[in-house]
Amino acid sequence: MTIAHRALGTGEHKVLVLHDWFGTSAAWGPFLDYLDPEAFGYAFLDYRGYGERLDVEGEFTLAEIASDAFALADRLGWDTFSVVGHSMGGKAAQRILAEAPGRVRKLVGVTPVPASAYPLEGDAYDLFHGAAQNPANRRAILDLVTGQRANPRWLDAMTARSVAGSRPEAFAAYLADWTTQDFAAKVAGSPLPVKVFVGEHDLALTAEAMRGTWLTHYPQAELEVLPNSGHYPMYEIPVAFASALEAFLRA
Repeated sequence: MTIAHRALGTGEHKVLVLHDWFGTSAAWGPFLDYLDPEAFGYAFLDYRGYGERLDVEGEFTLAEIASDAFALADRLGWDTFSVVGHSMGGKAAQRILAEAPGRVRKLVGVTPVPASAYPLEGDAYDLFHGAAQNPANRRAILDLVTGQRANPRWLDAMTARSVAGSRPEAFAAYLADWTTQDFAAKVAGSPLPVKVFVGEHDLALTAEAMRGTWLTHYPQAELEVLPNSGHYPMYEIPVAFASALEAFLRA
């Protein structure tokens, strides 16, 4: 099976990049312009039901994302690679590590969901689970996770891009999976170099949440709180985020 993806760079250090619940391989914002194409070779994967793979059928699970990621890496000839995952993609990245720890060089979580379950209750449950069918819910979530600081034009554009770039049934199924799956025991104690980025204004996936999950699971994990950013540093602070990401990958 051919797996649609976007490529950037031809460098020796190969990096697989996994998007968030709202995003696609094309939705990484202006920070792509500031990545180093000579040092790194990036591959941005679309999940089934999203982006260039909008019509591809599947179960729409983290396990399926990991399976497709391995298939893409194999087709590209990548024996080892680093993995960068944003939000839901951060949990999918950890699924890759759980299944093939010997293939992962470094792991980066960008405002990431932990490997443990992420339960939603009450109003939050209604808001998130209503987002598959209701664009207003998606916009409200975007406003929440960026600290209610983003302007209306950006929120409207991100909402429209999310609706156009994902199938509702895939969107709903991934949510059910990433909020309930718990494979923390499979990754806990991994000696892998790990970097976790959170935005200081993210009201959902906070530094405190990372200290109780990612930094507990990975002994070598480093946490960096990004100033003047919420859940989307690739849009909010693209130059600073690109620099911070590649500084870790180079180290």
